Amino acid sequence: MGHWFSRNIVEPGKLPMLLALTSFVVTFLVTRTVTRLIRAGKGPFRNVSSGGLHIHHVVPGVVLTVLGGFGAVASGRHGFGAAAFAVVFGIGAGLVLDEFALILHLDDVYWSEEGRQSVEVVVLTAALMLLPLSGFSPLGVDDVTAEERQDRVSFILTLVLNFVLILVALVKGKLRMALIGVFVPFVALFGAVRLARPGSWWWRHLYGRRHRARARGTVRAYRHDKRWTRVRRRVQDLIGGFQERVPGRGSGTS
Repeated sequence: MGHWFSRNIVEPGKLPMLLALTSFVVTFLVTRTVTRLIRAGKGPFRNVSSGGLHIHHVVPGVVLTVLGGFGAVASGRHGFGAAAFAVVFGIGAGLVLDEFALILHLDDVYWSEEGRQSVEVVVLTAALMLLPLSGFSPLGVDDVTAEERQDRVSFILTLVLNFVLILVALVKGKLRMALIGVFVPFVALFGAVRLARPGSWWWRHLYGRRHRARARGTVRAYRHDKRWTRVRRRVQDLIGGFQERVPGRGSGTS
């Protein structure tokens, strides 16, 4: 059954990626549901502690991610082993990235304003994992024809150019565009030619005397944030439950 599914529904070699993505998303949603129930004091779920030490779910997540990653490398891209380790890796990644903000800040910021970064990273990761399943390859390799593949100079130059565009987008403070640009080079190009965001490396080092560029960049960033920040926060609230009022209870994670 699994062999028929991988041959007729999913392109060869992509079944592990599909399983990893599915287990990643399901794990994140289940984890968020459980933590919201713990925070509200509902259901049978409670925080996990050992000797007074609160064990966050990032801990088993790291173990599962390492186990699934090494197992996937050892088993290749086909067979039951590859599928099983892909699921293990997806579960571990879901647990880890649900507490991405905790790792970043080295503090329990799960329900705080900084904790929104975890939801944003999970959504962005899921979107990036969907791209190769849809036929995209990193750094624009899909855009290179068979003849161009034989011409190593053209092939390498294509990769280098895409890498430079991604790097420029990063130093201009456009993290999302740079990450998406790994799979869709046009997005990295768009981010590279646009004005840098205020506070970015490019802004601090190359806009020092370009007062007009600084003014335009400030106005553009303000308009962008005003347009999209409210929408992004609503999505984060819906997924992460940050605006749920729980009287008399602090921040609780599992």
